[in-house]
Amino acid sequence: MPYPQTAPTGLGPIAQQAAQVLYQHRLVSTRQLHHLITPHHTRTEYLRRQLHSLRSAGLAEMVGRRQSGQTELLWWLTEKGATAVESAGLLPQRPYRMSPEAALGPLQEHTLATVETGLAFVDWARRQDHECGPLDWSPETAHYYRAEARPGEELCLIPDAVLSYVHTDSKAKQRALLTFFIEVDRTQMTIARVAQKLHAYAAYHAYTPQPAAGRGIRGHRPSVPAWRYRYPAFPRLLMVFTGASPARLDRRIADLRSLAANDPTLTNTGLRAGATTLSQLQEQGPFAKIFTPVLGSPQTTDAWLRPVSVAA
Repeated sequence: MPYPQTAPTGLGPIAQQAAQVLYQHRLVSTRQLHHLITPHHTRTEYLRRQLHSLRSAGLAEMVGRRQSGQTELLWWLTEKGATAVESAGLLPQRPYRMSPEAALGPLQEHTLATVETGLAFVDWARRQDHECGPLDWSPETAHYYRAEARPGEELCLIPDAVLSYVHTDSKAKQRALLTFFIEVDRTQMTIARVAQKLHAYAAYHAYTPQPAAGRGIRGHRPSVPAWRYRYPAFPRLLMVFTGASPARLDRRIADLRSLAANDPTLTNTGLRAGATTLSQLQEQGPFAKIFTPVLGSPQTTDAWLRPVSVAA
C-alpha cells in the first residue's frame, strides 16, 4: 500500500498514487495526472472523482486556468496532504510547499512544462517497453560544489529535474540506466542567461572535493569528483525549449550553440549537452535524432548524446 496505517484512510489506490505524484511534482494538471496515472482509462471521470476525494479530505487543493478556450484544473497538496505522504516514508522529503499564490504565480507555466517534459519520457517508455514512471524524475534537486573562480564560496546547481530512465534493447538483451539533467526553457529569459547555466554544469562536472586541512595523508590519495558519489556516470544535460514558434525556438538553439562555441571556459569540459524542443520530444521520443549538441558538431543525435566526429 502507498500509505501505512497512520495515513488517511478511505482513499483508493489511484487517489493515493495521485497524492504521491502531486507531492513529488508540486503542481500538476488533471490531464497530466490522467496520462501519468490512468492512461489505460479512455476518460478522466474516475480520476477526477479520486482527486475530488483528496480535496474533500483536505489533502489537496485545485485552481482553474484557461487553456485553449477551456478551463483546466491544476492540483497540489495541502500541508495536511504533504504530511500524509511524508508519513509513509516512501519518497524523499521535500521542504517545498505549494500555495494558491504560487499555483497562480509566474512559475506556474514553468512547473507544468517540466511535468510535460517528464511525461514525454514516461509516454515513450510505455511505447517501447522501457522503464520510466511518474516518480522517476525529481524537480529542483540541489547539487553543491565549489568553483576556482569563486574560492571559499559554496555554490549550488539546481536542475529543473533529474530524470532516470531504463533503456532496454530486447535484441541485444541489454539494459542501461540513463540519468539526465533536464533544463526547460520557455523563452522567458535571455539566451545569454540560458548559456550561463552551462558554466554551472561544467563546474559541477569538474569539482573535486579536497581533503580537509590538517588531516594527515600518507602517500598519494586519488581525488574523486563529487558527482561520482551520486551518479555512476555524469548525467547527460538535455535542454528542452518551448513557449514559442518552432522557427523562434530553432533560432534560440542556434544562438545557444554560438555562445557556447565562443566561450573558452566550456572547451574540453567533457560536458555532454543537447537541445531540442518539447514538441519534438513529444512527437518523436528521446531516442530519435532530435537533439542538437550544444558543444561540438551540429549534427543532430539522440538522448544518448554520443560524441560525433567532425568531418575534416
